[in-house]
Amino acid sequence: MGKRRRVPQRRTGSPAVIGSVIAAVVGAAGIGGYVLYGSGAAADDTAAGTERESVRTGPLSATEVTTASQRFLTAWQRGQVTAAAAATDDATAATTLLTGYAKDARVKGVTLTPGVRQGAKVPFTVKGTVTHGTVSKPLTYTSALTVVRNKADGKPLVRWDSAVVHPDLKDGDRLVTGATGTPPVKALDREGGELSVKEYPSLAPVLDGLREKYGKTAGGTAGIELRVVRGKASKSADAQLSDKTLLELSEGTPGTVETTLSPALQAQAEQQVATRERASVVLLRPSTGEILAVANSSPGFNTAFQGSLAPGSTMKVVTSSMLFEKKLASAEKTHPCPKFFTYGGWKFQNDDKFEIKNGTFKAAFARSCNTAFISQAPKLKDSDLTRQAQQVFGLGMDNWAVGVPTFDGAVPVQSQAQMAASLIGQGGVRMNPLNMASVSATIQSGTFHQPYLVAPAVDGRTLATASRRLSAGALAQVRDVMAYTAAYGTAAEAMRGVTGDVGAKTGSAEVDGQKKPNGWFTAYRGDLAAAGVVQAGGHGGDTAGPIVAAMLKAGG
Repeated sequence: MGKRRRVPQRRTGSPAVIGSVIAAVVGAAGIGGYVLYGSGAAADDTAAGTERESVRTGPLSATEVTTASQRFLTAWQRGQVTAAAAATDDATAATTLLTGYAKDARVKGVTLTPGVRQGAKVPFTVKGTVTHGTVSKPLTYTSALTVVRNKADGKPLVRWDSAVVHPDLKDGDRLVTGATGTPPVKALDREGGELSVKEYPSLAPVLDGLREKYGKTAGGTAGIELRVVRGKASKSADAQLSDKTLLELSEGTPGTVETTLSPALQAQAEQQVATRERASVVLLRPSTGEILAVANSSPGFNTAFQGSLAPGSTMKVVTSSMLFEKKLASAEKTHPCPKFFTYGGWKFQNDDKFEIKNGTFKAAFARSCNTAFISQAPKLKDSDLTRQAQQVFGLGMDNWAVGVPTFDGAVPVQSQAQMAASLIGQGGVRMNPLNMASVSATIQSGTFHQPYLVAPAVDGRTLATASRRLSAGALAQVRDVMAYTAAYGTAAEAMRGVTGDVGAKTGSAEVDGQKKPNGWFTAYRGDLAAAGVVQAGGHGGDTAGPIVAAMLKAGG
């Protein structure tokens, strides 16, 4: 037998270790440098031939969080989509979005820098370059991931959420760089001035909505942008969110869209909501439906137009109109307002359990007596409030054509206790300041005029209408009780100094798991109507009331 030649083993290189930091510099095209804390944390958890460990349970350790986050971030940065996706608890969804990050969003040279761990959450900074043809621009933003324990084997994994890739993404959305297909628009106020996010931060979602609807018809040309493209069957679609520009690589030529917004009143609205957290307000003109101002103290989402919140006692304006028409109440006649009233197995009560003995309905409305309304539930059909809201106030039919996405209110048919709760703006009733400003506008003008931000003549769209007007007798009584509330009731303090033909209603809407209720206020003054909400703010007269009153004064 011949001698067997010994073949020397090939030495495998390993990353240089400096202290407790591993520095991995990857030289492949499109991959940037990356610095991680820890030592060897991104390596495979198990080696060949070792026995499988028992399933781990319990809270994650700091080491497990660090290891799992490093594994994911390292693979993502290196362009190893399969490995990055495998480090999450939803490999399929992660693969789709991470693949599109390089292919569709065209983000190259990615550098991911983790921040300080906060329990199971790890924030990180993303830096890269977006390139389209010969045009390139740097991209920088921050995001965060959360590590969870896999139920099947106890392994720490990154909990997959589209927002991990970019905080503006919701599941079903994607990032795309290219010719937008939707040219930019220059939105003008009613005086011809340009509306900008810099001057009016609240208008960011409004301007996005205007571009989405009118960009292709306003006469502009498309530019090159990195955009969030909303999925048609996604959380974004459910929230009616518009596509969003994240980075402009080259400018398009904007078209022009005229709006009904007043620059002075819009500025006032921005100032007013800035005084409260989670505040929103809308001001409009009852005689036409023109929206004069809209603002949110949290401008990332247009709660004023798209919010879906229980309106609390401001809904009593609609309910009162129904009771008056059905002869179940009369402004000047005695009406029950007991401490409690039980219906459908629920025991309803008034704020601080007050009662009004031998008082009129006007007094009960002005003090916002819940039981004055709940006590009429046994005499009503389940569909009565729904029909009133739709037929007289144009609510809940999903047919408003404002010019940008809106939620048009919801007053579903309910029964028993839920129907009773709907009478006082709880149960399944959902509104936003636009809806409730429209309610006051309908009472002030005597008929429903669908609110709009862009005149229907611009694109020939048809505005929603109500099928009937409120009867003259009922209308006069609603105006009477709203005026009395503004002068002597729960709205009096906020409405002090608001002169002329006025009416108002306060509201407080309880929310599960929230210490303070959402504060609501709706009112009119002459040919102006407004409504506002301060989420988790407390009583509407103290929170939303001053905001609405200030807008009515400014518009006078």
